[in-house]
Amino acid sequence: MQEAKVLSYRQINKDLLGNIFKSSNRYWLIVGFLTIIVLGAFAAAGYMINRGLWVTGLNRPIFWGFMITNFVFWIGISHAGVMLSAILRLSKAEWRRPATRAAEVLTIFSLMTAVTMPIIHTGRPWRTLYWAFPFDFQRGIWPDVRSALVWDPSAINTYLTSSIMFVFVALIPDLAVLRDRSTGLRRMIYTVLSMGWRGSPRQWKLQAIAGILLSALILPVFVSVHSIVSFDFSMTISVKAWHSTIFAPYFVIGAVLSGVSGVVTVMIFIRWLFNWEDYIRREHIDALGRLLIVIALAWFYFFALEFMFGIYGQEGDELATRHMQMFEPPWSWLFLTFIITAFFIPLGLWLFRDVRRSFLWMTITTLLVNVGMWLERFLIIVPGLARKQGFTGTWHTYAPSAVEITIIVGTFAMVLLLFLLFAKVFPLIPLFDIKEGQVLKDEIKIGRRRVPAVIRED
Repeated sequence: MQEAKVLSYRQINKDLLGNIFKSSNRYWLIVGFLTIIVLGAFAAAGYMINRGLWVTGLNRPIFWGFMITNFVFWIGISHAGVMLSAILRLSKAEWRRPATRAAEVLTIFSLMTAVTMPIIHTGRPWRTLYWAFPFDFQRGIWPDVRSALVWDPSAINTYLTSSIMFVFVALIPDLAVLRDRSTGLRRMIYTVLSMGWRGSPRQWKLQAIAGILLSALILPVFVSVHSIVSFDFSMTISVKAWHSTIFAPYFVIGAVLSGVSGVVTVMIFIRWLFNWEDYIRREHIDALGRLLIVIALAWFYFFALEFMFGIYGQEGDELATRHMQMFEPPWSWLFLTFIITAFFIPLGLWLFRDVRRSFLWMTITTLLVNVGMWLERFLIIVPGLARKQGFTGTWHTYAPSAVEITIIVGTFAMVLLLFLLFAKVFPLIPLFDIKEGQVLKDEIKIGRRRVPAVIRED
């Protein structure tokens, strides 16, 4: 990492804690704008709950539309946290340092947003309590515990809990810095949250061990979450296009592609918003761009396999679904947009070093990836249901209503709003991680030569 400037610890504290103690007008304008959109989405959801699901575009046999697509999409985005934080922490990749907390926080808020989608989708959210507390004993109605849908809450709650612990453990040293610079009620809150951190060698050792252990423990959860979400589809026998044995790894690698792209977009955004040019540099997005090339190629491999498996069976309803996806408008246009934006344009551009080191181009390409990945989930869900085996006589199409579009737009605003509100209370870039990175880059003069002050075994 040759582009880094050597900054004093005082300067690092001032830069990375600046928004917490004094936010700019630009920050509040964006927060206000996002709040309006989120309130609009809440109003739309309230209207839908009051009037019923007929205000959506859902109709037999397509009972999963925009909201379930959005649920799968946000679960996918949440995979960025573990990919960038846990895996890169264990592999000791130096360029991970400014990206880890942003990725972890994005994971938490993506999961929280994803959870709201199926609840709103029920049309009567209070009835979701039925899953936990069956109430209709007389009629003998019970949740089907064999359904993969029952596994979702367990997997997501486990992932959310472990992700919050992961963020909190890494936050403790920074909370102590905030405690020492705060007064009044804010100081009391940071004092409680910092749990008596004094920065002793033993505390640093325990914090590092906890971080490594959590990194290792969260990896199986990371793989299981989107695998279980893929079981929602692959175990549905009646929908031909869904029950593919390759769905689990295909969903997981797609989630990683989507999540890492989301983190790059967010990193460039916070760099612009908080003037963190010295912390989020071209070398970081260059490294992330190279990582994205590998992930995109792996995703395309699984996508091609899944598509060929569908055609290989030569089953009539499966072929009808594939024909609908590729040749029947508007699905064919959506399919073309999906494959071009999710793979061909970004990958083609990432091969050029100048693109990977350009904040503008990386913003465009990573946004394109997530446009494509959202469409991918949409094209899995809706055409599959439209050609559902049991309803061959009632094939139907789907068009989202204004209510659904408002709710979906609101979820994007909500994730970004929660992210910015987090930045008002906690540092988005770990102070201790940046300082540690500087120490590892220090050089000392021995004789006529300058050598690294710290030599690590890796």
